[in-house]
Amino acid sequence: MRWEYKTLRYTKRSFFTGALDADALEQTLNDLGREGWELVSINQTQMQPALVVLKRQK
Repeated sequence: MRWEYKTLRYTKRSFFTGALDADALEQTLNDLGREGWELVSINQTQMQPALVVLKRQK
């Protein structure tokens, strides 16, 4: 099976808490899900935007 991958960088909503804008992220993931993308991982650190990795079959 062959896969293609997509990465997105999400900026944090709050500088102090590092919380993601969960509503915007959910909407984006739902939109991409309709295009066949599947969430693989989300990696977030205090100083960087969250890195979202998705995949779908080629």
